[in-house]
Amino acid sequence: MDMVGYSKLLLDEQRELQERLSEIVKETQQVQAAEAAGRLIRIPTGDGMALVFFNSPETPVRCAIEISQALKESPHIRLRMGIHSGPVNQVQDVNDRTNVAGAGINIAQRVMDCGDAGHILLSKRVAEDLAQARFWRPYLHDLGEYSAKHGVGIYVVNLYTDEVGNPELPAKLKQAQQDLLLKSTSQTRSIAVLPFNDLSSAADQDYFGDGIAEEILTALAKVDGLRVAARRSSFWFKGKEADLSEIAEKLSVCHVLEGSVRREGNRVRVMAELIDACDGFTIWTDTFERELQGIFAVQDEITRSIVDALKLQFDISAPTPSRSTDAYDAYLQGLFYSDKSTEEALRRSLVYFQRALDKDPQFGRAWTGIAKAWLWLADAYVPPLEAYPKVREAATNALKIDNDDAEAHVYLGEAKRILDWDMDGAAREFCRAVELDPKSTPSNYFSAAFWAARGEREEALTYLRRTAKIDPASLWVNNFACELYRYFGLYDEAIAAGERALQLDPAFVHGEPLLAALYREMGRFDDAIALYKKAENLSGRVPFGLAITYARMNQRKEAQETLKAAVVTRGGYTPGDAIAHVHVALRAHDDALRELERAYKEHSSSLHTVGIAPEFAPLRSDKRFLSILQKIGLEPDRVFEASSMRPQT
Repeated sequence: MDMVGYSKLLLDEQRELQERLSEIVKETQQVQAAEAAGRLIRIPTGDGMALVFFNSPETPVRCAIEISQALKESPHIRLRMGIHSGPVNQVQDVNDRTNVAGAGINIAQRVMDCGDAGHILLSKRVAEDLAQARFWRPYLHDLGEYSAKHGVGIYVVNLYTDEVGNPELPAKLKQAQQDLLLKSTSQTRSIAVLPFNDLSSAADQDYFGDGIAEEILTALAKVDGLRVAARRSSFWFKGKEADLSEIAEKLSVCHVLEGSVRREGNRVRVMAELIDACDGFTIWTDTFERELQGIFAVQDEITRSIVDALKLQFDISAPTPSRSTDAYDAYLQGLFYSDKSTEEALRRSLVYFQRALDKDPQFGRAWTGIAKAWLWLADAYVPPLEAYPKVREAATNALKIDNDDAEAHVYLGEAKRILDWDMDGAAREFCRAVELDPKSTPSNYFSAAFWAARGEREEALTYLRRTAKIDPASLWVNNFACELYRYFGLYDEAIAAGERALQLDPAFVHGEPLLAALYREMGRFDDAIALYKKAENLSGRVPFGLAITYARMNQRKEAQETLKAAVVTRGGYTPGDAIAHVHVALRAHDDALRELERAYKEHSSSLHTVGIAPEFAPLRSDKRFLSILQKIGLEPDRVFEASSMRPQT
C-alpha cells in the first residue's frame, strides 16, 4: 500500500500521515492476530508499507477492508492497496533489518501501481482463490489483463463493496484501453530505416550508406503521426541475417525502408525500397543516379515518396545539409566513428568533424558531432574538467548556427549540469530539447537520467519508457534502463531490460555490466561475478562492481585487491564515486566520503546518481554526504524519497 500524492506534502505532513497510517494498521484484527502467531512481516516503504502474511490467502484481503473502513475517519489519507499471493523471500538488508524480495512482493506492487486512491486491487491468483467462496463473489470485479512495463501482462481485479473500495476504473487502466483502441492505427504509421548496403568498389565507403539512411531517418522523424525507430535500434541489424518479420517484431514497426548505395568517383547510385513488413510486399521502390552534389535532393525525394506512400502530410522545411559535398562527406565519416565506443574511434571522429568545419564553417551539425564525441570521451577516457568545457564550447557554437538543434541543447544541458552543478539551467536545456524533438533518443535518454538524479521518479520513468519505445533494440538504452529501474526498486523491469541487452548482443558489456549489479543486489553473486569476469576479459578493465560483489560476500581481502586492480586498469583518470561505491560496501565510510569529495572537486558526471543509488543508502544519515548532495544542486529528502531504499530514522 502507498499514499497517493505523498511526495508533494511537507515533511511534517508526511510524518503525521505515516504515524496515523501505522496506528490504523496496528489496530486491525488481522494484523494483531498474525503478529501474535508470528505469521506477519511489516516493512516500511517511505510512502506506505508492505504487509506479508504467512497464513490464509483471505487474511490480507480482510486486513485491506479493515484499513479501508478505518480510513473513513481519516479521509486526508489517500491510500491505494494491491494484493497478490506468491513466493516471497525473507532477506536482511544492508542495515541488517528484515526485508522481503521475490516475485510475490513485486507483483503485489505492480497490482497496486495500477490503482488510484481508494482502490483495493487484486491479482488474478488472489481473486481466483476468493471466488471459491460464495461470500466474496459479489465484490470481485474483473478489470481484465493489461500490459505492464516492458509488455508483461498483468490481470487485475477490483474489490469493492457499498462500504469500501473504489468502484471507478483506475486512470492508468482507462488510458491503457484508449491506447489499445489507437494501437491498430498507430502501428500502420511506423517505420524502421535500415542502413543502406554499400555496393561501392572502394572498401572504405561503408560510412556513406549509413549516412544516407540516417539523413532519411532524421527527416522522417519530423513527420507528425509517424513513429520512426531510432538509429541505434535500426542499425543494430546491420550485417545480421534477419528477415523482415523479425525486424518488425523487435522494432514494433509495420514498414521497413531498405536500400543500397554505389559510389563511383563523383557519381552515386541510390536504390530504396519501402516494404510492408506484415505481408512482405513492396509498397514503393525507386532508383536514383546523380552527381554527388545531387545527393541532398535524392534524400528529399525518398522522404517525400515514403510520406506519400503512407498517406501522410509533411512539408520538408527543415534546414538542408551543407551544400558543400566535401564537408558533408567528412561529416558522415565523423558520424560513423562517433557512434563507436573506443577512444581511438571517438578521437578519429573529432578529426572528421573538424575537417567538415574547415570546409564549411556554417555546418552546425559538425559542431554538434564534436560535442557528442567529447561527451563520450569524458569520464571514460578523459577527466571531466578537460572534456566538458569542449562539450560546452561545441554545443554553444552549434546553437549559434541553429538554435533549434535539439541534440546540441542536450549536450549543453549536460555541460551545465556537470561543470556548473546548475540543475535548473540543465533542466531548461533538456526541456527545450524534448520540445524541439520529442522523438529523439538523446532528448529522452538524458532527460530520464537527469530527472532520476533529481528525485523526480515519475518524470524519469516517463522519459525512460519513451526512450525504450523509440529505441527498443538499442543495447545502450536497455543497459541504461536496467540501472535506472534498479535504482527505483523495479527489479522485474530491470531484469527484463538487462537480459534484453544480452539477448541483443551477448558480448555487450560496455563499461560496468549493469545487469551484473542487479544480480548482485538480488544476492545472485555467482551470476554477477560471471558477468563481471566476462566484461573484464573483453575490455581489459577490472570492474569496480566485482569488488563490491566480493565485499557483499564478506570476502574483504578479495574486494580490496580487486579495487586496486580496477584503479590500475582504468588508466590515468578514475571517478571518485566509482571508488566510493566499493568503500561503502566495505563499510569504510570515511574513505568513501573522501572519494566523493574528490569526485565533487573533479566534477564527475556520475556523481549526481549517488543520491538514488541504493549502494549509498548507509551514508544517508551522514551530514558530510548530505552536504555533497546539496553542493551539486540536489535536495536529499526528495532524492531519497524517490529511490527504492530510504534512510531509516
